[in-house]
Amino acid sequence: MNSLSDHSFQAEQSVLGAVLLDADVLDEISFLEERDFSPSHAEILKVMRYLDEQNKPVDLVTVTTEYNHFRRLDQIGGIDYLVKLVDACPTTANVKHYAKIVRSKAIRKRGSDIGNQIAELAHADFKTDEEYFSAAEVLLDKMRPQEVGKMQSFKETKERYLKHLKQKVSTILSGMKSFDTWSKGLGRQELFVSAGRPSMGKTALLMQRVRGIAEHNPSAGCILVYSQEMADNELKDRMISNMTGIPFARIKSKALSEKEEAAVLKAYEQLEQYLIFIQDSAGVTIQEIRSTARQFKRKYGRIAMIAVDYLQIMSIPQAKNESRAQAIGNVTTTAKRIAREMDCNFMMLSQMSRESENKKKPQLSDLKESSNIEQDADVVEFLWHDSGDTHQNGKVVQQFIAKGRNIGINEFRLLFRGWKQHFEELEDE
Repeated sequence: MNSLSDHSFQAEQSVLGAVLLDADVLDEISFLEERDFSPSHAEILKVMRYLDEQNKPVDLVTVTTEYNHFRRLDQIGGIDYLVKLVDACPTTANVKHYAKIVRSKAIRKRGSDIGNQIAELAHADFKTDEEYFSAAEVLLDKMRPQEVGKMQSFKETKERYLKHLKQKVSTILSGMKSFDTWSKGLGRQELFVSAGRPSMGKTALLMQRVRGIAEHNPSAGCILVYSQEMADNELKDRMISNMTGIPFARIKSKALSEKEEAAVLKAYEQLEQYLIFIQDSAGVTIQEIRSTARQFKRKYGRIAMIAVDYLQIMSIPQAKNESRAQAIGNVTTTAKRIAREMDCNFMMLSQMSRESENKKKPQLSDLKESSNIEQDADVVEFLWHDSGDTHQNGKVVQQFIAKGRNIGINEFRLLFRGWKQHFEELEDE
């Protein structure tokens, strides 16, 4: 039964014995996971936690009865073994010390097991090295224990709060003046979802923001753009058109005069000064994004924004019995974690459902395969067209901030001059 070191196995016994002595101990060891224990001990802990959740006593009798409902207790020594657990822990006073031993030993065992699994990956058939790295990182993430929050009093956190008050609010200006004035810019550690139906200019607005961030926030850090539908040169065509006013169609068809070629070169040399990086590859994974972000943060010290165009065409693994919406939710949850870890804004473009076209104004439920998207996002923006709102110089796009965890909700009117891939804010009529 004992496949662990005697020290860690005895620590497990002491923890379980302490619970049998006093069920309140379960609250003190809530940071322990069932996988931290040997299989038979994990089953006992599972029964104990179930009884506690049902507000039932946790003692020799109840644990024995409940355990026998789904597995024979005599397989691990019967009630005599439970008595042995109690004997292994004469007092509950040191239970947290024993619990930390259990977790520490479990982490190291998982590290050894995962190391073997990573070694086995060397023989697997991956299409690219990035797929291999992603698979290895998924395994490494499994090694880390799940974090459990800690309740803290005002007294305990006073110093940290006073320090927080003195810190300058760190936001990132997007270059869209009305939006920036209202919101104070894009928030760090925030997930920003920009959604729209096709032809609303989502990518054009994203790239205009990318340049705006680089121009208005020279010390904010680098910007990482993941383009999954367009090659990097297509994005550059749009940015150059936006900056020079040269029609996008002329740049795309390469029908430029000498004067226009000089203007393109001047704009490109301006972009060279910025820490903007573009990766144009289909089916990017959220693990790859995190890995790349960590490398860039180590190299440049800070990241201003990570942008993905767009969410639904990422490579999104789907577990057995998991819906597509749930799998996408896993990605947005991880994206939010990356924003916090990297202290940056994570902007994710998203599709809207077809049903949204039949509504006068989009709602959060119109995010395609929404699931957790609207829950994870700090800001949700919809770009949509109101057929009754027109302008002689281009398409009027309604910018509806439908969710703003820290900024509230608002609406802006944007004029999209598609011929030069440029947005400008309009005054309300």
